[in-house]
Amino acid sequence: MPRLVIALLLCLGPALSEAVEVRFQKVAENVYVHVGDVGARTVQNEALNANIGLVVAPGGAIVIDPGATYLSARDIHQAVARITPLPVRWVINTGGQDHRWLGNGYFRDQGAELIAHASAVPDMRARAGDQIQALRALLGARFDGTRPVFPDRLIAQADATLDLGGARVELLHRGGGHTPGDMMVWLPAQGALFAGDIVYVDRLLAVLPVSNTRQWLAAFDEVERLAPKVLIPGHGQPATLSVARAQTRDYLSTLRAHMRRAVDDLQDIGVAIRSFDLGPFKALNNAVELHPGNASRVYLEIERE
Repeated sequence: MPRLVIALLLCLGPALSEAVEVRFQKVAENVYVHVGDVGARTVQNEALNANIGLVVAPGGAIVIDPGATYLSARDIHQAVARITPLPVRWVINTGGQDHRWLGNGYFRDQGAELIAHASAVPDMRARAGDQIQALRALLGARFDGTRPVFPDRLIAQADATLDLGGARVELLHRGGGHTPGDMMVWLPAQGALFAGDIVYVDRLLAVLPVSNTRQWLAAFDEVERLAPKVLIPGHGQPATLSVARAQTRDYLSTLRAHMRRAVDDLQDIGVAIRSFDLGPFKALNNAVELHPGNASRVYLEIERE
């Protein structure tokens, strides 16, 4: 074998053979979280750059978000088995991002019921093709087996209380935010909130073409109202409410106020983007890369309001 090929294989070998290690840490009684990478999707993290939740109920395990691929969902399941021998009976999708639902197929094959807000499904259907194309290009063989499997049980109302295997689970939808179907999972017995993509810490949040920042802030108001003892963001380490305010709410509200003034003053979008003071948020991971797109989309969103 030519030396150059051998060298390339040695360089690529770990990226192709090593799977991401899913580790659940206990954050409350019967409540666990795997904290995903706060950087971009990569081969090494199998696009698992988001937090994954686990609730162990008397009648079975509840997984909150199944990862972005069939293989990462299998990794999640194996990590669940290290916590409890109970089967995964329910999977909750907290939104329409790839890592919130594309692992559904694996858990459907295991017999789990898939739960999401009804608003998430049109978003999943609309963006599935682009998500699959991007992940297949990134992950190659690690994307094998992944297929778009939509949730079976849809929540139509803003609030729903479910008994899942003896655990009381409240599902809260405030019109979306990061994606139209963003839904928070509240566990009143433990005072624990899985906020999904309503809360980002340690990294800058991403405003997408499907995002609605006004609704996003309204959803954050619900986080404030609940005042959870344990706050698990969609990205980043479990956090205090004050950290979530500083790194999610304050960025969104400051950006919206800046862009509102720019739109009212008929300021050019480029000038508006460049004049925003990113300083208080610049230390967050991905801030420099993500902010210009965020600012552009918020400007255009406010123009439409």
